[in-house]
Amino acid sequence: MPRPYPAEFRRDVVAVARKGDAPLSRIAKDFGISEATLHNWLKKADIEDGVRPGVTEQESAELRELRKRNRLLEQENEILRRAAAFFARELPPKMTYPLVLDLAADGIAVAVTCRVLGFSTQAFYKWCQDPVSQRDWDDAHLINAAFTIHADDPAFGYRFIADELPSRGITAGENRVQRLCSQQRIWSAFAKKRGLSRKSGPPVHDDLVAREFAADRPDKLWLTDITEHHTDEGKLYLCAIKDCFGGRIVGYSIDSRMTSELAVAALRNAIALRGPAGTIVHSDRGSQFRSRRFVELLSAKGLRGSMGRVGACGDNAAMESFFSLLQKNVLDRQRWASRDELRMAIVIWIERTYHRRRRQRGLGKLTPVEYETLNQAPLAA
Repeated sequence: MPRPYPAEFRRDVVAVARKGDAPLSRIAKDFGISEATLHNWLKKADIEDGVRPGVTEQESAELRELRKRNRLLEQENEILRRAAAFFARELPPKMTYPLVLDLAADGIAVAVTCRVLGFSTQAFYKWCQDPVSQRDWDDAHLINAAFTIHADDPAFGYRFIADELPSRGITAGENRVQRLCSQQRIWSAFAKKRGLSRKSGPPVHDDLVAREFAADRPDKLWLTDITEHHTDEGKLYLCAIKDCFGGRIVGYSIDSRMTSELAVAALRNAIALRGPAGTIVHSDRGSQFRSRRFVELLSAKGLRGSMGRVGACGDNAAMESFFSLLQKNVLDRQRWASRDELRMAIVIWIERTYHRRRRQRGLGKLTPVEYETLNQAPLAA
């Protein structure tokens, strides 16, 4: 391919040709170029000087630059679109490198993709040479061992897991174990699950109780709340309703899901057994008790709703006390293999032990059933 003539040489030839001292054929021959080339140079010179219409070299360069920039913007938009779908899978950061390979196969430069995604090309090419580093390999083995240890005893947190790893031939620092357990959401059954807490919504009822958990007659004040416990099959949820007069559980519902139907079913059971009128039903600000179905059921049966403050356990302390007894006497007594097994244990403890065998000093050393039975006649009179 012939090399282009220098710009200065072209300008000189055009200047000589414009003087008109000799015909164009003679000038072309004198400078060693073809007559067609000279005509072409004269045409471009006239366009640059504005003598004839056309696209100048500057405009042509700007047009090429705009086309290049437009193509680059299209590539960047494609990278961001593909990356949004790719990152939605919540893969570890180093797993973004396969996306670079996919985009490169579609004609997008590696340098452009790395710049848009915010990492260096050196890191990408290093990953290409060694996709699975030794550190990642060791972390994978450590995570598998942590899952196995935690499955044997869900009460084990990262500290117990770190202490157990040497017996399985794995040496790792406690901070590293904590980081990996946090990434994989491996927590003790008794630990607070970070990042899973949700803010309570606005109350749909005022606080009509003000921490006064006493009642002078049955079905005057009910307390309700929801608790959960782990089994090998998954979580089991209990919504219970407690009568403050004698401490009896007047209604409850147990299910594998914590939905508004759980609270509504417990309230329906309590209404069917007791037939209350004008009863205050006090709860926290959980979404189940703020749901439209629960509020409509209260209104339809002539009950009055009441709600405590956010983050104030004392506003429902009497109900928390019952759940504490249930935790100590049933939930924490053993590891539960199935939901049905735990469900039967809860029901038996409530109906047999709590209602009819467990005497309470606040009731004059009577059981809740005995206390209600003895006070029915005086109340009727």
